[in-house]
Amino acid sequence: MELESKNNQIQASNADQQNGGTNFFKTCFNVLNTLTGIGILSMPYAVYQGGWFSFMLLIIFGVICCYTALLLERCMNLNPKIKSYADIGEVAFGYKGRAVIAIFIYLEAFLICVELLILEADNLEKLFPNMEFTIFGVRIGGKSGFVFLTALAILPTTWLRNLGALAYISVGGVLTSVILIGCVVWVGEVDGVGFDERGDVIHWSGLATSMSIFAFCFSAHSLMPTICTSMSDRKQFSKVVLVCFVLSTIIYGTIAVLGYMMFGDHLKSQITLNLPKNTISTKIAIYSTVINPFTKYAIEISPITIAIEDKWNLCMSRPISILVRTTIVACSVLVALYIPFFAYIMAFTGAFLSVAISLLFPCVCYLKMKKGGKKLELEMMIILGILIIGTLIGIQGTYVSVGQIVNQMKH
Repeated sequence: MELESKNNQIQASNADQQNGGTNFFKTCFNVLNTLTGIGILSMPYAVYQGGWFSFMLLIIFGVICCYTALLLERCMNLNPKIKSYADIGEVAFGYKGRAVIAIFIYLEAFLICVELLILEADNLEKLFPNMEFTIFGVRIGGKSGFVFLTALAILPTTWLRNLGALAYISVGGVLTSVILIGCVVWVGEVDGVGFDERGDVIHWSGLATSMSIFAFCFSAHSLMPTICTSMSDRKQFSKVVLVCFVLSTIIYGTIAVLGYMMFGDHLKSQITLNLPKNTISTKIAIYSTVINPFTKYAIEISPITIAIEDKWNLCMSRPISILVRTTIVACSVLVALYIPFFAYIMAFTGAFLSVAISLLFPCVCYLKMKKGGKKLELEMMIILGILIIGTLIGIQGTYVSVGQIVNQMKH
């Protein structure tokens, strides 16, 4: 789930000015692109953590997140002034509601940037193992060196204020997902890995991690109001949501099943790290994967930089703007260096932030805004069930993921 709110705001503005809004198919592509992000790499690992039973939970999560996305649309229909997710929080709970939702969205964006750096370092290290670097006179090992080099390469893109050029490049996200699945199938069928692993029915101890990763993957809710606003016919948005969640569930389910049947209990945090070395299919998969951070990082970090610059009116000073953006990049580098655990950070982000953004906040805001209105008894039961499930997953998933991170740091 990547946070591309600034990107979509630009697209929405351009579309409104030129064409009166985006059409059904373009909106489908935008939503699908946000749903099928870097989470696809850890989908086989998520199923391995929970066993085959967690595959059923993947489908259930897709259904629940689809429903809560539709709840956000209902919130927008209740107040025509709503243009963003933060607006929903403000209408429902005032300034405090807006602030809480904004903080969660910014934290999620920052951790996604951290994930992009770790993703890049992991995959580049697989392509170029045992490499060492001398950076500012300090000798650094391969993975840490790749984090630094990636950050240096990405840094100039974060200084751009107009992200229009990057927006056109980033639409390759969906194509990247298709290429990755094709490479995995090729490795299994042609390169001799096979699909012989049977796996286990259920791993009770890993279910919390599985559900946290699923929550991360299906959390595109922070973008839904902005994308809905950009449509020329907002009445079709519910169809867009249904189509995109079905397709993304199929994509995630396909890569999860293929990966688990290929590597079973030997799966690593990213499916690309399991692929055999020195094969063309592996190199294609990894090269298509390492492109993503260069096209998405600046878009992901832009909501944070824009919020800081607008809060203190820093955007008028170009040097200060560059300093702010460079500082945020440096902070993400530090976190990536000290907590370089892709799957565990994804699980923490999913449990602590994505669960709140995609499950809890839509339900709570809808109930508050609908207060005094007619509510169906069945609908109330469904929403109450989602709130209970989301709270349990959030608490358990956060506890488990933090424990895993702490244990890894000790080693």
